[in-house]
Amino acid sequence: MGEFDLIQKYFTHPSDSVLLGVGDDCAILDQAKPSSYLASSTDLLIEGRHFFSDVSPYRLGIKSLAVNLSDLAAMGATPAGCLLGLSLPEIKEDWLKDFSQGFMQMSKQYACPLIGGDTTRSSPNGGIGISVTVMGWVEKPFLTRNQACLGDEIWVSGKLGQAHVALKILQQDPRFPESLLSFCRDALEMPVPKVALGQALRGHAHAVIDISDGLAQDLGHILNASKVGANLYFQRIPFDDRLKVLSTQALHEAIFEGGDVYELCITAPKSEHHYMASLGLSCIGEIVAQDQGLCLDGHPLNAQGFQHF
Repeated sequence: MGEFDLIQKYFTHPSDSVLLGVGDDCAILDQAKPSSYLASSTDLLIEGRHFFSDVSPYRLGIKSLAVNLSDLAAMGATPAGCLLGLSLPEIKEDWLKDFSQGFMQMSKQYACPLIGGDTTRSSPNGGIGISVTVMGWVEKPFLTRNQACLGDEIWVSGKLGQAHVALKILQQDPRFPESLLSFCRDALEMPVPKVALGQALRGHAHAVIDISDGLAQDLGHILNASKVGANLYFQRIPFDDRLKVLSTQALHEAIFEGGDVYELCITAPKSEHHYMASLGLSCIGEIVAQDQGLCLDGHPLNAQGFQHF
């Protein structure tokens, strides 16, 4: 099978929302509304760095698009389309069939059609590389990281810690019991992007970020960009009760440092409290003066997040 046969067989799916898609030099998208702006983000997933070599290709296809859709969610954007770059050491049709099934399932579910990309052969020992770029339409007021205000409440969606626990179990870290893997693994391998939630936050929230590299680190990006501090309350942090079997140190690591969460962290004025609660979010703290830094129950929170280098 050649490159263009591969593209035609596994990654060509026409969409009514795209004027010109896969098969030409460029795709052409029709602007959603005259008042719309184009939001774009890209992520690179490398075998052995971002995913295990034996991961289900179907789940990998889902995650490859989900992590990018999560960036659109943090901006309150409506998905418009995506580009896929694949670097493969060899063509394995069973792998491609399952990967494309997962990827296209997410594409259809979130109305984010695949409109182009590229495929190439990597070196025999180079492993698989996956690059996904997403585009979406967004209107003002934009949701950004630099709009948090003194007195804002801090909210998060979903529950934290499970993806990190699954990762550590798969890495055979003895601090994390294998019995937790069965209910934590989906959080790591099949994240659910909060696209609808992001859209519901427009006009209500001040600052938003998706938690891809850990709550402490990603909230820290909001604090740095907005020149403010934050105080969090541990008793308000949402996590599954089954994680209570972990040591205090391991639990804190999973909640505050664990990446691959893809929930949203949000700041919003207190006047929006009832609206934010109606969205099923958890209020975990408040924005304070910059000189107070990032604190947990009034004490400095020393936590690291995922670092690529």
